[in-house]
Amino acid sequence: MLACSPSMGRFKLVKTKRRCCKSKPRCKKCPVTCKRLETAGHAVRQDKRHYLVELDIGKKPLKAARAR
Repeated sequence: MLACSPSMGRFKLVKTKRRCCKSKPRCKKCPVTCKRLETAGHAVRQDKRHYLVELDIGKKPLKAARAR
C-alpha cells in the first residue's frame, strides 16, 4: 500500500514485528529500526505497530537506523 503526501515524499506502510529478533544488523521491519527512522524524520507513526516509511531513504540513514 502506497500513500502520497504533497508536502513530503512517497511513503510505504510498514507493519513492524512484535519484538526485535536481535539479529545483526537489525531487520527493516524491526520496531527499533522504525522508531529510529521516525526520530530521524524518515517515518511517521500511524498506530502502535504501523509506520509510514519514506521510499527514497538514502543508504546512510537506513544503515544508521539498523545499526546495533
